Amino acid sequence: MKRLLGGFLAAAAVVLMSSSAFAEPKIVSGPAAEADCFAPWSTDTKFFQYEAKKGPYRIALANGYIANTWRIQMIQTAKAYAKQPDVAAKLKEFKVVSTGEDVPAQISAINNFIDSGYDAIVTDAQNPTAFGRVIKRAKEAGVVLVAFDNILDTKDAINVNVDQEGLGELWGKWLVDKVPNGGKVLEVRGVAGTSVDTDRHAGIHKVLDASGKKWNVTEVMGKWDDGVAQKVSADAIATNGPFDGITGQGGDTGIVQAMLDAKHPMVPFGGETENGFRKFCNKYADQGLKCTSAGSGPAQVAVAIKTAIAALEGQVIPQEIKLPLAVASYPDMKEGQDFFPDQSDNFFVGNSFPSCKINFSAQEIMGQTKENQ
Repeated sequence: MKRLLGGFLAAAAVVLMSSSAFAEPKIVSGPAAEADCFAPWSTDTKFFQYEAKKGPYRIALANGYIANTWRIQMIQTAKAYAKQPDVAAKLKEFKVVSTGEDVPAQISAINNFIDSGYDAIVTDAQNPTAFGRVIKRAKEAGVVLVAFDNILDTKDAINVNVDQEGLGELWGKWLVDKVPNGGKVLEVRGVAGTSVDTDRHAGIHKVLDASGKKWNVTEVMGKWDDGVAQKVSADAIATNGPFDGITGQGGDTGIVQAMLDAKHPMVPFGGETENGFRKFCNKYADQGLKCTSAGSGPAQVAVAIKTAIAALEGQVIPQEIKLPLAVASYPDMKEGQDFFPDQSDNFFVGNSFPSCKINFSAQEIMGQTKENQ
């Protein structure tokens, strides 16, 4: 009996080991299957190749925070992408869940998708370091895990992102160039604890600190949301204003509205890619609102889904994929190209990644819902 039990355990161990080995991608040489789209983050980036799996696939989007227009548009973009005929043909099921700012709830959602046998999960993570156990579970179960925007601090999942710290540096350089003597700056940050907020904040201060100029920075948390950003900006203007320059990670239309309401002078501004913000930048440029507008369009979720499908098909994929920034700056913002007077203020411009053959019209995106499905 003991010998029989020992044999059973040994066999089980072999099955477990082979299952785990199957789950792990091979580390292979580049370039990626679609080198123009799947660009490695750096020369040190490793390339993954998962064992090809027969489709169609079950893919889930595990989103966290949704209480701002970027996240809503991201969900809508994901649904629009999943409905495109060539993508839909590869999908058996596409599931969307948003869990709010509760990190354990998002981790639980990913665990549920793993338990339910999904082939791949894409996620906009609420915290870069809290997902260690679920990353391990996905790896052991053979589930492809792709993080985008707010990525994961791991080498065991695929990360898709723009250079968020570089974006902060771009905004910081704009202030250094446009506010030549230094001064008071209002910095409207995003959602606390996320990698995007942390990286953008670090980039801004890296440039300001290195400029040799004296800066007095007032920081507030705007949650990348127009309403929240407008309120905290109004409070900051009332208590610490006026400011010589402003930078905002999102909710920038609300920030400018707070300036208008308070009759705050128009000053140089480094901000995100909201259509309303760019309309304000165009309208008030001659009064001093000289803007650079740059960011990471919500369409990066489509690149994340495309990456997941490619990985399931056995294509070669960088472990870290770097996407280009969408940038438009004074005095070169063009109506009909960089901003759209007839579109919603809340619409984020820059929703195309031509190198990935991804491009969406406003109507295609806004026709989708934000709800879980």
